[in-house]
Amino acid sequence: MVDNRTLRRGTRALALGATALGMVTAMALPAAADSGPTRKELIADCASGLGKCSFNDPVLGKAYLGDFRQVSDSLYNCSTSPATQSMTWSDTVGSTDSVGVSITAGGKIADIIDLSVTANYSHTWSSSHSESSSLNMTVQPGEVGWISRAQVMQTVSGTWQTHYDNPKWGHYYWYVPDTVTGPAPNGTEGVSNAVVVKSRKMTGAEKTSCAANGRKTFKRSAR
Repeated sequence: MVDNRTLRRGTRALALGATALGMVTAMALPAAADSGPTRKELIADCASGLGKCSFNDPVLGKAYLGDFRQVSDSLYNCSTSPATQSMTWSDTVGSTDSVGVSITAGGKIADIIDLSVTANYSHTWSSSHSESSSLNMTVQPGEVGWISRAQVMQTVSGTWQTHYDNPKWGHYYWYVPDTVTGPAPNGTEGVSNAVVVKSRKMTGAEKTSCAANGRKTFKRSAR
């Protein structure tokens, strides 16, 4: 005859063992970010160092020329003849992830991506690029001119793996896909940076400002 007390203890031990095994399995399995924290929360933990993060399986996209944007002051020609003047310009282009979060140069996130790209492609990845120079610009009478620049850009897609020393949101590991867009070196895949002079006719208000200004040409910061 089997001792009922022994049977209860054995059943309880079996149940506890199954429960413990389930907990270990749950903690060991990776989790997808759509069932727990937001992408922003995971990236924030990567940036702060709370989570031990890596950017896995990076894939570089095709290089392309980014949008033109004004990088100098505007030069207004209020005279009746063309005006030529040397204009300085400067431009800094940064990186953003798939939800528009800025990737700060020199930060932990940028370093992790650079390490991953370097290991897989044997060249460095930069989260920011700055450039400046000067250019002679000729503006026709009654027009306003400025200098615009476009930067070679490239995407890198991969998956963030975040590992916690203690379970967070119920798991040790979380994974989230991400695509980061940032500046690429000039000439990447045959694509080159571009600097151009642009101009347009002055508006009525700007012509009135010309008369009030009393000068033939003047600069106005547009940044």
